[in-house]
Amino acid sequence: MNLDLLKRLCETPGVPGHEHRVRDLITSEIKGMFDAVTTDPMGSLLCRRDAKKKDAPRIMLLCHMDEIGFLVSHISKDGFVYLQPVGGFDPRNLFSRRVLVCTDQGDFKGVMNPGGKPIHISSAEDRKKVPEVTEFFVDLGMGKAACDKVKIGDFVVMDEPFIEMGNKVVSKALDNRIACWLGIEAIRKLAKKGRGAEIHVAFTCQEEVGLRGARTAAYAIKPDIGLGIDVTLACDTPGIPEKDATTTQGAGFGLHVRDSSFIADKALVAQIEALAIRKKIPYQRTMLAAGGQDGAAAQQAAAGARAVGIVVGTRYIHTVTEMVDKGDLQAALDILVAYLSEF
Repeated sequence: MNLDLLKRLCETPGVPGHEHRVRDLITSEIKGMFDAVTTDPMGSLLCRRDAKKKDAPRIMLLCHMDEIGFLVSHISKDGFVYLQPVGGFDPRNLFSRRVLVCTDQGDFKGVMNPGGKPIHISSAEDRKKVPEVTEFFVDLGMGKAACDKVKIGDFVVMDEPFIEMGNKVVSKALDNRIACWLGIEAIRKLAKKGRGAEIHVAFTCQEEVGLRGARTAAYAIKPDIGLGIDVTLACDTPGIPEKDATTTQGAGFGLHVRDSSFIADKALVAQIEALAIRKKIPYQRTMLAAGGQDGAAAQQAAAGARAVGIVVGTRYIHTVTEMVDKGDLQAALDILVAYLSEF
């Protein structure tokens, strides 16, 4: 398993609208793997693998590049940096975080905290309050000099390393560098197989703020079949009822049936399920009560497409401790290669 690539993908900063570094990394990694590679006006990387026959089905894998993060919205006269989120944050996970402020002049390490009193001088009532995301600021440790180095619109990501823990990997940005990894490795392992279909791997932008890049990419490609590649919840942890777990880590890839953005094609779900059973690839059906993913954009593009999600259950999602099981990741890769090899 090429975990070095996954590590590099996760540790490369890229928030909605600022995916260029991730795109550059992917571009260098996929040299020679596709017949055409272009970047669309929104910044999505569109990669095409031609079929050997005419009128071949057009299959699109949608793998979003962006991670949740922030854009700089204000720099105070004393050099404190204020932010607007791009993506969904729970403010309870933002206390005392190390961050990276990415600017045209370079990247600067900083610390994120909310305004207010520290524990030594706060009241019991103060400590019960959970600040809003917009109450957090970044201290770069350089005082007023920050005013000359940071500007409105620069982007900020969490600054945490990728690590292995037993049979798990833990990192920020597994959502959704997991999909970028799967999109690359599936085509690499496919080799000469699957040339009965025209395969498009779209590394999309701005998913975390509304599937924006996927919508334009899918409209351009007009797929017959869309595979939304993403993570999903694995709430198989203490404090959450079993019925809300969504997936269980170690039980295989997620065959994503529904969320609030789309309902998967019934026949396509059955086809991939039968293939997983035949190939002995572990899987679990999944549904989300809320949230969406890029497969919805493929389903609704132009005249429409058949679509389904191939997902990997992830614990502690939208935090710096996102965790996936290596076996589930391998199962997701195996089903993608098996499915694409059928053509």
